[in-house]
Amino acid sequence: MAVLEVKNLKKIYRPRFGGNQVQALSRVNFSVEEGEYVAIMGESGSGKTTLLNIMAALDKPTEGDVYLDGKPLSAVKDKDISEFRRDNLGFVFQEFNLLDTFNLRDNILLPLVLKGMSYKEMIKRIQPVAGELGIDALLDKYPYEVSGGQKQRAAVARALITDPRLILADEPTGALDSRSADELLGLFSRINKKGQTILMVTHSVKAASCAGRVLFIKDGEVFHQVYRGGMTDEELYQKVSATLTMLATGGDRR
Repeated sequence: MAVLEVKNLKKIYRPRFGGNQVQALSRVNFSVEEGEYVAIMGESGSGKTTLLNIMAALDKPTEGDVYLDGKPLSAVKDKDISEFRRDNLGFVFQEFNLLDTFNLRDNILLPLVLKGMSYKEMIKRIQPVAGELGIDALLDKYPYEVSGGQKQRAAVARALITDPRLILADEPTGALDSRSADELLGLFSRINKKGQTILMVTHSVKAASCAGRVLFIKDGEVFHQVYRGGMTDEELYQKVSATLTMLATGGDRR
């Protein structure tokens, strides 16, 4: 069953005071099945950030729609959109987006606080998540007291705590050193194997080669995609690298 469906998506930015309009997305179509781990790649300006923002209900398309479990995002009223995101989507950002005035526990629990969940239920939820991510001993520390990798683990815990239908990750390894990035990618693979659906936008070939499928965006369209099949991470890495070279040199889809 498709958790996410993107149908005939188009996004045109029109300047308020004249000037040329910019078409960021054109006829984008794809779906993400339950339990899939999909990476989206493309050069700067290809439209992948615009696409992520629309899938996250942070922006609206000019045409087309995004469906989550068969429900169009356009049918969600503006007053309900924050609650919809909180209930269905988990976000992992490049810069962590943790509040420095909250310790890690309170940062992770914040979505549940906003939902009005009881403290007893929140504590019951955080214990297994923090344990799985290896941060249970850090929950009383503040973001400025832990490493970048530990901050990102806390951000992943915050994304998982609501049991989301889909995790949207925007350049999740971008602010991490190589060791922390490897640990995060291993973590993503583990939670995906447990059934969590993940959609990740990334510039990193290494990050993309951990996914089960890689979509390539060029000039606002899905230009190509690569399926893992029986490939190892290294084999998929080589395939993704070759595809990016093809995109950069204007080659065809073969």
